[in-house]
Amino acid sequence: MTKLTRKAQKRRRQIARLKGAFAESLASLMLRLKGYRILERGFRRPVGEVDIIARRGNILVAVEVKQRPSIEMALGTIHTKQKRRIARALEAYQSARSDMALLDVRFDVILVSSFFKRPYHLENAW
Repeated sequence: MTKLTRKAQKRRRQIARLKGAFAESLASLMLRLKGYRILERGFRRPVGEVDIIARRGNILVAVEVKQRPSIEMALGTIHTKQKRRIARALEAYQSARSDMALLDVRFDVILVSSFFKRPYHLENAW
């Protein structure tokens, strides 16, 4: 692999990270406008990670944000293994916060596409 190719790959990763951060910011704003309180962003533990942890009333929501060129492509990138890692991470969050232990849990997905005018919020995705 040439040095130029490595630089190009590094640049692609940087661009992907920036797009992902923008999508998460957009998703957080959308959730706030819908009445959710954002508790955590980028929650990571050895057992898994959650893009956004939010609360609305008695519901604790783990939100996975996917940014792709189309909604269909974004939706197709969430697999069973990833769902389990998100669930384990939310469980770790709940176990560390006794005030969250009795809340109902829900898993949502927010899909962000360059062709769709606004993020698409899929509640209770699994």
